[in-house]
Amino acid sequence: MAKAHELTGKQKAAILLISLGPEASAQVFKHLRDEEIEQLTLEIANLNKVEKSDKEKVMHEFHQMAVAQEYISQGGIDYAKDILEKALGQQKAISVINRLTATLQVRPFDFARKTDPNQILNFIQNEHSQTIALVLSYLQSEQSSMILSSLPQEKQADVARRIALMDGTSPDVINQVERVLEQKLSSTLQQDYTAAGGIETIVQILNGVDRGTERTILDTLEIDNPELAEEIKKRMFVFEDIVNLDNRSIQRVIKDIENQDLQYALKVASEDVREVIFRNMSKRMAEIFKEEMEYMGPVRLRDVEEAQTRIVATIRRLEEAGEVIIARGGDEIVV
Repeated sequence: MAKAHELTGKQKAAILLISLGPEASAQVFKHLRDEEIEQLTLEIANLNKVEKSDKEKVMHEFHQMAVAQEYISQGGIDYAKDILEKALGQQKAISVINRLTATLQVRPFDFARKTDPNQILNFIQNEHSQTIALVLSYLQSEQSSMILSSLPQEKQADVARRIALMDGTSPDVINQVERVLEQKLSSTLQQDYTAAGGIETIVQILNGVDRGTERTILDTLEIDNPELAEEIKKRMFVFEDIVNLDNRSIQRVIKDIENQDLQYALKVASEDVREVIFRNMSKRMAEIFKEEMEYMGPVRLRDVEEAQTRIVATIRRLEEAGEVIIARGGDEIVV
């Protein structure tokens, strides 16, 4: 087997996934494209044996890269370099930073993600909807949620639609908008040309706005682009988010869904989800559920996903009827 320093990026990724184990690797696969999954699966299949020394070196390198990226997210490249130099020494720190920035650059508008969203709002609220959509696509979802909520109602849905449909933007356009905003905010510019926008971005933003803003935007989109509105709604609440419901809402959901759907859904659910579901059942019901799940044996992933989709649809329907509460940014919690 090749030594760790001779391994390709794919081989390192395969060793990392093998080291993490099947459950963690399955979670990683959910965030990869089909061709990436195929390539990694083939690479894993070709690794008949992983030397302990290779595994340790790959895990160590991964840890260093993860720590460095966290530092970059907190305070930028200079901050990360300073912290890593103190921990690893200058030469090692530069090596880690160079490896990281070669594949994962700092996103555009990095300076704006450290800025009060109210300040950003003051500068962009009168800009064209496409410009606002571009900026919000690169901010933290919490910042974008606050800004989107504060825009005039007639502009909110237009901006949301443009974010959802945004595929890629010219580096020149990003650079120009970024430079103007940076001058206005008088912050440090760090740029890259990573694609932003898309449905996942607007879903994250809408998950952070208040219920009124969300309803206004989705109602407008349902008229202008019903397919887009439906796709956004499907992704706004996933099964694992059930842990964020209050106990009364969870009990109401359990009452309205098929037992088999819940058993299928819980088959691959996290321990947190299982715990919160069983806690909201009677002791006897929880025991029966656990026994039936144990005797159920292996189930197809597609059946699990379909069951979770039906449960999420039930939760959305109950929320529309005002029978369950999904906590959102800007909502007041009543106790």
